[in-house]
Amino acid sequence: MTTHIPKAPAYWSREAIMPGIVAIGPMLPGTLAFAMAFGAQCAQKNFSLVEVEVMMATVYGGLSQFVAVQSWPDRLTPSSIATLALLTLTVNIRFFLMSATLRPWFGTLPAWQAYPAMLLVTDGGWLAAMRYREHGGANAWYYLGGALLLYVVWLFAAIPGFLLAEQLTDPKKYGVDLVMPAFYAAMLVPAWKGPRRAIPWVVSGAVALLVHWLVPGWWFIIAGALSGAITAGLLDEPEPHHGRAA
Repeated sequence: MTTHIPKAPAYWSREAIMPGIVAIGPMLPGTLAFAMAFGAQCAQKNFSLVEVEVMMATVYGGLSQFVAVQSWPDRLTPSSIATLALLTLTVNIRFFLMSATLRPWFGTLPAWQAYPAMLLVTDGGWLAAMRYREHGGANAWYYLGGALLLYVVWLFAAIPGFLLAEQLTDPKKYGVDLVMPAFYAAMLVPAWKGPRRAIPWVVSGAVALLVHWLVPGWWFIIAGALSGAITAGLLDEPEPHHGRAA
């Protein structure tokens, strides 16, 4: 029988900072390599180091930054800026959903504390925080401690990538091109809750691949996310089995 763990309201206590950082630890190598690869890409697109760091600090979108820089035009126009904004929004829309899942926890805090914390939501940080919450955790510093560390690593790891851009001109040579898919694949492992709950993953991946082959651009991201969400919503939760006492 599954034991229900009550969810306490959020509170702040510094004792959870270090456990939150430890939980984020396995994600740091991937974040470091990811940021270095982005810095190298920006250097190849003739960005200045200041421009790179401003983007790292303000956009803080990971994959969306790669997409935007890959699509960066030779000359910025109102239409090209609008296109870049749409691309960034498309890829970052997942953070809207992640933040919504954190509302039952952080929604118990004052708005001036909850909303700024949501600016630091990342895929890895969200996953670690949700696992902590599922086990009954409520200390908001668990999430924020790890989130701040990821932000700092992301901010500064682009610098060596930018400076070593000439050595990273061929991502496949060092396996940097595998960092992103490997990172997201690793995220699925702790989220595994049985074959039935994995059906939306399969549907989302299949639809994304199909749209990628048929439609140019980044529409496959939206198609994959929507198809997975709709599939998850249509799946009926299996009724719990009630065992009999011996």
